[in-house]
Amino acid sequence: MSMLVLFTLVSTVSAKEWKKIRVGVEGAYPPFSSVQADGTLVGFDIDIAKAICAEIGATCTLVPQDWDGIIPALLARKYDCIIASMSITEERKKKVAFSKKYYNTPAKFARKKGSGIAISKSGMKGKVVAVQRATTHDNFITAEFGDSVTIKRYGTQDEAYLDAVAGRVDLLLADSIAMDDGFLKTDKGSGWEFVGPNYTDPKYFGEGAGIAMRKGDKKLHQLMNNAIDAIRANGTYKRINDKYFNIDIYGN
Repeated sequence: MSMLVLFTLVSTVSAKEWKKIRVGVEGAYPPFSSVQADGTLVGFDIDIAKAICAEIGATCTLVPQDWDGIIPALLARKYDCIIASMSITEERKKKVAFSKKYYNTPAKFARKKGSGIAISKSGMKGKVVAVQRATTHDNFITAEFGDSVTIKRYGTQDEAYLDAVAGRVDLLLADSIAMDDGFLKTDKGSGWEFVGPNYTDPKYFGEGAGIAMRKGDKKLHQLMNNAIDAIRANGTYKRINDKYFNIDIYGN
């Protein structure tokens, strides 16, 4: 193969135009992502993904993926990026590259109304706490309260809610906005309430939720950051935010 042909091939690969983008999504994290009865994906993350692809000028294909395997599937090239409320943490940065944040909301505990459980090591001693497995919330509860509580880990947040309603757990720990809109404000969550402070320590919860990509896709990284800035500036982000929330979840 001549050097000219080799250079042409390398240039073509490195200059990928990203006219088609496959986006990994979870589909089990309302109101950020969920699947309707007809199979349609809906939610804040879904609308953000579509808005970002539109801003880039790319065709957007949504690829549902269980949370446990969402980064391995990205690295295996099942899709090109992840838009699934993934917190930007130092541990995850070792494996993937992140865009700038597109929202940042605190974590919080919820308890059954009337239980009187206090958020402290003594107040929670012997209690069962539900978290979604392999999340920042899982890391936090393990490190800060793991010697006081029993931790039950679930593949999806919805599974944790089901066990809460069934009385199998004493506390939930999750993103406060996701838990409020996806559980506490619903009929099934009417018997539960928030308790304790907001948790935002970057050591556990990172810098907010970002778009994850493979480290080698530097052009895509630039496009994603530019698109986030653009939809923030042109009002698209606010329209999507206000469709789902009554506060600005972008954060400080």
